[in-house]
Amino acid sequence: MVSPFDIRQDQHDDVLERVEVALGVRLDRGSVVYGIYGVTEGFRSDRETWVRVECRSRWRGPGAAWIGLEAASAIPGVPKPDWYQSTTWVDPGRELVWRADEVELITSPSVSAAGGLAVAAGLPDFWWQQMRDSLAELGAYETKRVGMAQAHLSKRINQVFDGLDTTVEEWATAHADLHWSNVTTDGRLLDWGDWGAAPRGYDAATLWQASLPNPALAERVQREFAADLGSRSGLLSQLLKCANAIRIARNRGTATPLLEPAKAAVPALLEALRT
Repeated sequence: MVSPFDIRQDQHDDVLERVEVALGVRLDRGSVVYGIYGVTEGFRSDRETWVRVECRSRWRGPGAAWIGLEAASAIPGVPKPDWYQSTTWVDPGRELVWRADEVELITSPSVSAAGGLAVAAGLPDFWWQQMRDSLAELGAYETKRVGMAQAHLSKRINQVFDGLDTTVEEWATAHADLHWSNVTTDGRLLDWGDWGAAPRGYDAATLWQASLPNPALAERVQREFAADLGSRSGLLSQLLKCANAIRIARNRGTATPLLEPAKAAVPALLEALRT
């Protein structure tokens, strides 16, 4: 059996050379940024673009995330990196498939990289207005992709809370991974692997969950996205995020920064959903 390949430490200079030839770029090896799971990396190129390289098992089918960047290029009205080109091939020796995407180089930092929740708490009004407009444009875009399925939402909520009707009444297209590492200080949305249909308010609920350690910031998210978060689907999205925080802490056997604020938010969410 082939050992799992870790792009952060396993040699693959031949892969990078093939990417350079296929895309017609030179990669700045010193600019590399690795993903957290050891299957992605990104480089600045000599064309002042960004090249994202990803691998998957040859025997695992390409999920929606595999073409997320390319598919998102068709969405109008949402500030995100432009997608330019890609290359994909089978690597029989490693039993892998590789994909490289060349996209626009975004020089503005993510909110997390710029200072995290402290910076997020100081974002100006026009940033929030732009984010509301972006999510409204995205929500109206029609897609067959799935960002959060009904079955998965129900499963995760029911693992923590019993006896609740988890039927989602309103759906919209969502980024589906909208935390502070995936939005920039100038309002762009990054990392489009997971986007697709989700409950109304799902993106706002994700941003709210990421803000929970800072109560004032979490309250700001609630105010800015009050209509979506106050809908039944938005309430279910928030309860899902709380359930995930509780479940993860329980599985790890230790508290996380999200645990206590998530638990504190649960009673009001359950009351609203049961009335």
